[in-house]
Formats: sequence, structure tokens, C-alpha cells
Amino acid sequence: MIKLEKLNRNEAVRYLGGSGIALNYRMDRLMDECEKEIIAKSSPKYLYVERDLPFEELMQGEDIKNHLDGCEKAIVMCATLGAEIDKIIRINQISDMAKAVVLDSFASVAIEQVCAKFDELIAEKYEGYFQTFRFSPGYGDYPIELQKSVLSMLDAPRKIGLATNENSLLTPTKSVTAVMGLSKTPIDRKKRGCAVCNMRDRCKFRRNGEHCGF
Repeated sequence: MIKLEKLNRNEAVRYLGGSGIALNYRMDRLMDECEKEIIAKSSPKYLYVERDLPFEELMQGEDIKNHLDGCEKAIVMCATLGAEIDKIIRINQISDMAKAVVLDSFASVAIEQVCAKFDELIAEKYEGYFQTFRFSPGYGDYPIELQKSVLSMLDAPRKIGLATNENSLLTPTKSVTAVMGLSKTPIDRKKRGCAVCNMRDRCKFRRNGEHCGF
């Protein structure tokens, strides 16, 4: 189980398009309110399966083949904050657009923090493996239509209520599907995830809600 207790405000500001800006008192109060509401309404859930590579169902497009090159296993995962987050954002889009935008930014931060915690859990379970970052359908030439196959593989619609619409977009929207690779031998730096980096606790990028750029 993953529990959210605090959200990265710097990252929320970045999503708002104003990283590094000085927040006025009113915006600061609004961000406090929205952070608390997203934490209260979130119901983080995740699913994953392990697959030995090569696994043809996953290998569509050159980018995923390059990403998993040298890996023995793949972790296929999904995560969601739940339907209540979509609901409160929609309600505020009608009544208070400014609040809706801030809620949306914190929700984006929240789902990424859930995924980052998932990365750490996988790193603990698969100690001795080198781990790539998460690669999602829709990145590069990896077809977004694969989201439906991933969710079917995980039985996600039944287990956690995560599905796709006719355009292969996830619903609830604050959700993620992804594939990460596991290798017994070191992998290229550009493919590594934060969870297995020996600089993760003192990384200047992570302190600012960013990463080193893969």
C-alpha cells in the first residue's frame, strides 16, 4: 500500500509553469488547500506483473526495444489516484477554474510520487538487479494503444477500476501505465531510474522536483 502524506510543492509550481516564482499570500493559501484536498481524496493503487524477456506483446516499436536492450525481465505496471480526483477537478472547473488548475498540478505531482514509491518497492524486491526508468505507451514510437493491452494483462479494470477510453487515454486520468526493465548487468546511465541511483538522497535535481535528464 502506498500512502501520500506530503506533495512536492516545487514540482506543483513547475506544473503550473512558474518554477522559481515567488508565491503571493493568496496563492500560497490556495496551494495549501489544494494539497490537503488531493491527499485526502487520493486512493493510490498499483498493480504489476513480471515478464521474462523477450516478451513479444510488449515489443512494439524501436524505442521500447532499445530501452529494454540487455534486460532479462520486464516489470509491467499501472498506478492510479482513483476516480475522486477527476471528480473534484471537474467540479472546480465549473465553479473555480484557478483552484481546478492548482488541484490538477498537485494531482500530477501525486501520481508521480506514487510511481516513484513503486520504483523503490521494485528496487527492494529485485535487489541485485539494475533497473531502468519507467517507459510508458505514448513515449516515442511506443504505441499509446498498448495501454489497453497493459491494463488487460494486469486485470486493472476489474481490480482497481483503471481503464481506457476510445482514444486509448486512461480513466481515471491521473493514472500511469509503464514498463521498466531489470538487468543483472549494469545498464546505460540514460536508462536508469532514480530508485537505484546512489545519488538519490543527495541529488540536487530531486530536491527541486526534477531528474538528471534521461
